[in-house]
Amino acid sequence: MRTSNLYPFSFHLLPQTFNLPPCYNLSVSSPNLAAHRELVVSASDSGARLDRFIAAQCPELSRTRVQELIMSGLVQINGNAAKKGSLHLHGGEKITLEIIERPPIRAEAESIPLEVLYEDDDVIAINKPSGMTVHAGAGVISGTLVNALLGRGQSLSQSADPLRPGIVHRLDKETSGVILVAKNDAAHARLGEAFRQRKVKKIYIALVQGQLKEKSGRIELAIGRDPIHRTRMAVERKTWHGAAMSNPRAARTDWRSLATIGNTTLVEVQLYTGRTHQIRVHFSALKHPIVGDTLYGAAGQLRAEKTELPPLGRNFLHAAKLGFAQPRTGEWIDVRAPFPGELHDFLKKLFAASGEPPSRIDAALAAYL
Repeated sequence: MRTSNLYPFSFHLLPQTFNLPPCYNLSVSSPNLAAHRELVVSASDSGARLDRFIAAQCPELSRTRVQELIMSGLVQINGNAAKKGSLHLHGGEKITLEIIERPPIRAEAESIPLEVLYEDDDVIAINKPSGMTVHAGAGVISGTLVNALLGRGQSLSQSADPLRPGIVHRLDKETSGVILVAKNDAAHARLGEAFRQRKVKKIYIALVQGQLKEKSGRIELAIGRDPIHRTRMAVERKTWHGAAMSNPRAARTDWRSLATIGNTTLVEVQLYTGRTHQIRVHFSALKHPIVGDTLYGAAGQLRAEKTELPPLGRNFLHAAKLGFAQPRTGEWIDVRAPFPGELHDFLKKLFAASGEPPSRIDAALAAYL
């Protein structure tokens, strides 16, 4: 949190009286205790969302952090607790915030059912459902894969980050499928090296918007943090409107078409590198975003012929197969995650809306159902 000694006079006046920054400390008794802050909404901010307004006025607070404060009842508008961050302001409101430090985040055991695809003394492979975060982090402390593993009494390798015991690689929250976890440090080290050496075979199934012109292809575009939209990754470009991409890293994605359905293409994807959001970013760069992935440009609802399909509610991306050498014996092991029912049902609706025979679904996905 920020404190300032630039203005030694009383802060009971409105901030614009002395042209102060709109987000300021009224009182901070200790750096580890709550800070009380006060904002006044100007007429020019009429129509702004509450969470965006606060985040803009208090740049040290992310929108996620602002939403946490609102959900905790620590944000008031004209003396009443704010109910939601999407509230639109009218101008003239007095907003007060009590900003407290987050409690330390820990990996905590929780009783959450898991589908085990493979297990031995060194590793365990889980079929991670869409919507489950792999490990705790800012804004996410419960319902994670790590918490679920701890809840089943699972022994896990101890990495440098106590929030990620056993985690050798990750899947995005809205991606389902095979994820491999190390039970001990020796297995973790060997699997980590196998991933770095690209000796782990990773196969995904994705549905992308638009019809891909070729039957197969390779995407080799370096990926880094989007310098403008910091919650996203992006491919490296020559110009970024004056903003430079930091640390772009080489990335390779191979794909082959399994079927075209209306204005979409079902693809099998082999991932050679493991950059954050890699498949999503690469297909978005081709102007063929993953269906359901609105962060990277997909439509909120897919239209087939004259029918608008219900929102999928997740990304159409599934980690279908993972092959690796057992870290102790070297035996090659292939693990497959069953194709999710909600994705299969979505394909049925898409085929029906496009006037396609449903038998084509099973033919296209013969190796994955």
